Amino acid sequence: MKKYLFAACVFILFSCSSNKINKSSNAMPSCLSSKIEIMKNDPSQGEPLSISQYTYKGKTVYYVASACCDKYNIVYDSACNLLGYPDGGYTGKGDGKMSDFYSEAENKKVIWEKGNQQ
Repeated sequence: MKKYLFAACVFILFSCSSNKINKSSNAMPSCLSSKIEIMKNDPSQGEPLSISQYTYKGKTVYYVASACCDKYNIVYDSACNLLGYPDGGYTGKGDGKMSDFYSEAENKKVIWEKGNQQ
């Protein structure tokens, strides 16, 4: 009986630690959480719709989908430095500085969605 109890405890421990690893791989930098709060409280910006993590030119970046139509969608690096606006704005083509974003970005993972806070 003790063997089965021990085996069950080991199984549970490994299962829990596995979930923690998966969650941390999709964790967003705390500076992005702060930016969400700032946007949410600024009527001219509005809370973003979602944040997706990508690999872009070998680095982890975060694509912030704007709340409305003619606003730019923003890409930040992992330190929350602005990299550019690949799309959005009045033309829908962003600022032109990241025209290769969609051809270069890979491994998309949605890590945050409006109304679905973790």
